[in-house]
Amino acid sequence: MSTPLDALEVIGNLDVMVTPTLRHIEIYTLRGLLTLMWHEPAGAAPMAGGARGGVVLCGGAMGGLLGPGSGLYHRLGEYLSAQGVPVIRVSYRRPNDLDACTLDVAAGVQLLVGSGVERVVVMGHSFGGAVAVRAAVGLPAFVNGVVTFATQSAGCEVAAGLVGRPFLLFHGDRDEILPIEASEMVVALAGHGDLVRLPGDGHLLARSEDIIWEQLIPWLDGVWAGPSSG
Repeated sequence: MSTPLDALEVIGNLDVMVTPTLRHIEIYTLRGLLTLMWHEPAGAAPMAGGARGGVVLCGGAMGGLLGPGSGLYHRLGEYLSAQGVPVIRVSYRRPNDLDACTLDVAAGVQLLVGSGVERVVVMGHSFGGAVAVRAAVGLPAFVNGVVTFATQSAGCEVAAGLVGRPFLLFHGDRDEILPIEASEMVVALAGHGDLVRLPGDGHLLARSEDIIWEQLIPWLDGVWAGPSSG
């Protein structure tokens, strides 16, 4: 059976430890360079029920590794890896190409699962929200939950395939690029989902990082403690 890494047609890769717990990986493919920042726990601490959790993070239509807010993705990587949860931040080969970006994130999920992770959560900002949804729908046996930040609705038409898996959405009610109705539409498409409205915030969610953090971390704990996918 072909895997996401097989589909990438990898021709080479390099990696270097930037810090004792942060690995920078470059994967050369026939259709571009995939860059990953992998926050690795100092120890392989099991999560609730003995299972190991992991997170894959992806950006918007322009790509990037830092996510919304003031580098929320880096903050999550540092915090979660210190709790025993590995985190991969994905920099797309071809930003704004929905199929290619979904494959990039699916490869990140495969790498986590191959390292021993049993419960994966995929998160995406803006365009990346659709990427996260599509990756989760395509990998139901491995992705246990999805989080979106100011997601678009285009590309989320398959969201019903999340079939009851935990689904958390954040959206500012003053979003100047994608109105909050986009997230409302995705909840309707999925048939479920918890939408957190962020008063007065725009597309980058620059005012709401603390609120997001307060909601997100307990939610993740619940996913780690819940039933496995598949």
